[in-house]
Amino acid sequence: MTSLGKMWVSFASMGFMLISMGLIYFSRYKISNKFVKFVFAIIAYILLISGFLTMVYVVFSGPTGR
Repeated sequence: MTSLGKMWVSFASMGFMLISMGLIYFSRYKISNKFVKFVFAIIAYILLISGFLTMVYVVFSGPTGR
């Protein structure tokens, strides 16, 4: 993967983490329906885990220079 591709992947993983933070906040404090709360929390944790795993890939795949 090129350096530019790694940059976009890292931006996407940071975006996933930001979205998951907002969804967790809404599911804990703003939503009163239990089912909707559960759905938001599941989506948030899936985004958080996928953001973490893609960031680990970017960090540990090393530099792309020759």
